[in-house]
Amino acid sequence: MENKIKILWADDEIDMLKAHIIFLEQKGYDVDTTNNGDEAIDLIRDNIYDIVFLDENMPGLSGLETLQLIKNLHPRMPVVMITKSEEETIMEEAIGSNISDYLIKPVKPQQLLLSLKKNLDTKELVSQKTSFTYQQEFRSLGMEISNNLSVAEWKAVYRKLVDWELRLTLSGDESMMQILKMQKEEANNVFTRFVEKNYAEWIWNRSNDKPLMSHTLLREKLFPMLDKPEPVFLILIDNLRYDQWKTLQPLIEDGFRIETDDIYYSILPTVTQFARNSLFSGLMPAEIEKKYPQYWVQEWDEGTKNQYEGELFGEFLKRHGRDIRFSFTKVLNLGVGRKLVDSLPNLMENKLNVVVYNFVDMLSHARTEMEIIRELADDEPAYRSLTRSWFEHSPLIDIIRYLASKKVNILLTTDHGSIRVQSPVKVVGDKQTNTNLRFKTGKNLNFNKKEVFAVRTPEEILLPRQNVSSSIIFARTDDFFAYPNNYNYYANHYRNTFQHGGVSMEEILIPVVSLVAK
Repeated sequence: MENKIKILWADDEIDMLKAHIIFLEQKGYDVDTTNNGDEAIDLIRDNIYDIVFLDENMPGLSGLETLQLIKNLHPRMPVVMITKSEEETIMEEAIGSNISDYLIKPVKPQQLLLSLKKNLDTKELVSQKTSFTYQQEFRSLGMEISNNLSVAEWKAVYRKLVDWELRLTLSGDESMMQILKMQKEEANNVFTRFVEKNYAEWIWNRSNDKPLMSHTLLREKLFPMLDKPEPVFLILIDNLRYDQWKTLQPLIEDGFRIETDDIYYSILPTVTQFARNSLFSGLMPAEIEKKYPQYWVQEWDEGTKNQYEGELFGEFLKRHGRDIRFSFTKVLNLGVGRKLVDSLPNLMENKLNVVVYNFVDMLSHARTEMEIIRELADDEPAYRSLTRSWFEHSPLIDIIRYLASKKVNILLTTDHGSIRVQSPVKVVGDKQTNTNLRFKTGKNLNFNKKEVFAVRTPEEILLPRQNVSSSIIFARTDDFFAYPNNYNYYANHYRNTFQHGGVSMEEILIPVVSLVAK
């Protein structure tokens, strides 16, 4: 056995335990022994051990005193306390000193093995079990993906893929992660064709199998919550993917019970200007431009594209006869977040408070531009980890904890997701063409029709257009658009960055969660 597990066993009756030690050595373990605490500490200073078996009742330095010294030297070293006594105070003291396990004398060899497995092999055993289970499900998932799935079935498939991604990341099985990556790419290819085939039917209400989308979300999810007596917070975290939500979920469940954990479909393009304005207005972008031209800033205009969200939301409530007192706050930086925390007691008088939190969107863009963020969020697990780390130290978690204490219900959602792009696709456009890497709109677009999702005119999918000859194209799966001039530089600069605007499961299938305070 290479790299044998090394055990230190300290017991004043160690000579009587020779049979147990031989048993462990025959199982492939390397065992050092001592009959007192002082020598145990000397051995730990001079050697590297994976685990310590420690007798609680030794003359001289007691087991508990030895335990404390071991923890001073190596706080994370697993220590199994072995005792003749089941006295409650001794056990409480040992557990309070962070023992990993305890055994009652006389100890049986199988008990030792079980304790070693539990304390040293758990991660490996979990990893093996996870990989084995995914191997079993791989074939059935593949068969699901190849079928003609419905709107709801695609949500279920995506949930499974995200669940496996999170579980296999924890297991550390690189080979299984590569297989899952390929399966996810296959699913994205099929999903993209599904969206292309059905998107126009959905938004024109010509399909019986249409999803909950940006412009129908709040009527379906928010209004039922407003009919209840409790005040409601609608919290929108910009650009929050479903896998990022699952990473944040354990932190939120401390104070809230998850009543519904759902997925809805973002409209196209999957960018803030279109998807979020649509969400807050309850209208498609072309309808907003027609009905509220004063609140719609065109893609090619100067200025902030989302500056009228609050006004659009107010009009949305009026159109649906919801005469309620509400606030609308956009958090664009840490200072505004902290001010919002301070103002929470005053906001409790409102029936509804809307909070738009922009951090994840800023993180996504910063990852492209800032080298330090690029290194910190080098891959999908790192991106999730960075999101969780931000959340743990942000004013947003303080807001959510406060709301839990006040028995406020929350609708938590987002406007679109993002995808880590890999493959550049050539496109040519004039000076009026927009700069987004995942969708392009303009009057002289030149592209290969086989490489993009092309819509002849924006009106066909209820989007405004710049002029009579405008068309619009979307990047599929993990593609991104690059101009032929300086192509290699452009392709290398943006490859492996997180972008949005196109068609993929990660951008379109996004979380909407209702939370009830415990």
